[in-house]
Amino acid sequence: MNAEKQDYKVVVKNLTKYFGDLHVLDNISFNIRKGEFLCVVGPTGCGKTTFLNLLTRIYTPTKGDLYIDGKPADPKKHNLAFVFQEPSAMPWLTVEQNLRFGLEIKKLSKKEIDERVNEIISLLGLEPFRKAYPHQLSVSTAQRIIIGRAFAMNPDLLLMDEPYGQMDIKLRFYLEDEVIRLWKKLGSTVVFITHNIEEAVYLAERILILTNKPTTIKEEVIVDLPRPRDVTSPEFVEIRKHVTEQIKWW
Repeated sequence: MNAEKQDYKVVVKNLTKYFGDLHVLDNISFNIRKGEFLCVVGPTGCGKTTFLNLLTRIYTPTKGDLYIDGKPADPKKHNLAFVFQEPSAMPWLTVEQNLRFGLEIKKLSKKEIDERVNEIISLLGLEPFRKAYPHQLSVSTAQRIIIGRAFAMNPDLLLMDEPYGQMDIKLRFYLEDEVIRLWKKLGSTVVFITHNIEEAVYLAERILILTNKPTTIKEEVIVDLPRPRDVTSPEFVEIRKHVTEQIKWW
């Protein structure tokens, strides 16, 4: 595992998952580089969220192994952070208090908490809302709290499960740009689950395309396009078209 420790944040080997007789994941193997932005796409119900739940050990694999930094994945040892589709800011806390919450639980020093929170507030343009409560904010601003709270933890691995699924296209693009800026600034490793192909091509350095159940990896697609990405460019449109064709029911 020494070489893998150096080169990869996550190593997945022969991952298989059954729920009773239902065969969900079938012998999946792949690696995620440190600092990589990986998107996972596939047909509805193919097991994308199940994979995230295996990474966090909410579920235990039927067979196979997952390693983070060369060690078996264990949320007690690894600093994992999540951004879900559903709003999850704590409504009784202000924006600043929401951002501080996880860091205070980890018992970091006040100085470090202040520095991290102020950096996130600055990066996400949340200064005018520092003392506001989630119910006083727009949907996109409230979701920025969740994104910021996750990045503030300096996670080993940031897992994002369709975080913009309920938003219109203008808000999506705005928040996607926010995530890219944070990712580039903070150097996090991100696994982003989405059913939106354009979103995957816009965000990812690499896309994993999953099959129907029992799910395997159908293809890996490298997205080597300059940022910010032009969704109208021929190169972007070609990748989007290819990924879409690969996901169609077969």
